[in-house]
Amino acid sequence: MRSFTALVNPIAGGGHATEVCDTVAGLLREAGATVVVAATQSSEHAIKLATEAAAAGQVVIAVGGDGLMRDAAAGVVASGGVLGVVPAGRGNDLARALGMPATPHEMASLLLDGPTRTIDVLEANGVIVPGNVYIGIDSVATQIINNTRWLPGLLTYRLAPVRAILSWHSPTYTVVADGERRSVPAFSVVVANSGAYGHGLRIVPPAVLDDGLLDVMIVGDGPRREIVKFMKEAKTGAHVARPEVQLSTAREVTVDADRPLPVCADGDEIGELPVTVRLLPAALGVIAPVASPYEP
Repeated sequence: MRSFTALVNPIAGGGHATEVCDTVAGLLREAGATVVVAATQSSEHAIKLATEAAAAGQVVIAVGGDGLMRDAAAGVVASGGVLGVVPAGRGNDLARALGMPATPHEMASLLLDGPTRTIDVLEANGVIVPGNVYIGIDSVATQIINNTRWLPGLLTYRLAPVRAILSWHSPTYTVVADGERRSVPAFSVVVANSGAYGHGLRIVPPAVLDDGLLDVMIVGDGPRREIVKFMKEAKTGAHVARPEVQLSTAREVTVDADRPLPVCADGDEIGELPVTVRLLPAALGVIAPVASPYEP
């Protein structure tokens, strides 16, 4: 039987994560599994705990939002271990991309007996990223989201891009993908593994978690009102048909711009430009359904 170390972010989901963790851990123990629960204090602390637990042969369960999933994944990748995902944050986009179940009983059952699949991850200037790296109006919106934790999650995710648009002027990006360079004024550049972020939006529909490729989306410059239309169309994937949207694939991408912009990944700011994103194929073992709702 698997044994587990559950890492919980006590502030995730407005404190809801602790309740979810206690419930799932209790169900695992009732089934006879050994479960150690540890509250994380910072990103660095979460990575350290995950690295040590994975090295000891424990399945590392991340109970929180996408930020904790990213940190736990970093430790699991470093130790060659296995990650379990229990969504309890505001966005939960990685869990959604993986097709994780919704109820504590279903989560516990999957953790006990579910298959382990391997997925790709991104490495962005040394940071392990299971989901996506993004720079531009959406990374500015992420800063706003993380400074507005008093609003409900979905409302915050929908209002933040509007606030970001109000003061936006597009920089010129330099994007080098597998050695091919291009410069373009744009709203955003996204380097995607899962393609899902923004509380349920499928921003980069072609992205697949285990296809051995990273997907690059450039949203070219235009009137600011167009980004509002873009966000509405992103709910269905229709935005990729817009003429300003460019899609390509690569294994390594470097992004820079002619002015400072935050670099964000899976809901958090992770650094500054320039950023080099590399694909690490099949680097993360995760207990999850064999195929997700987003995959063919």
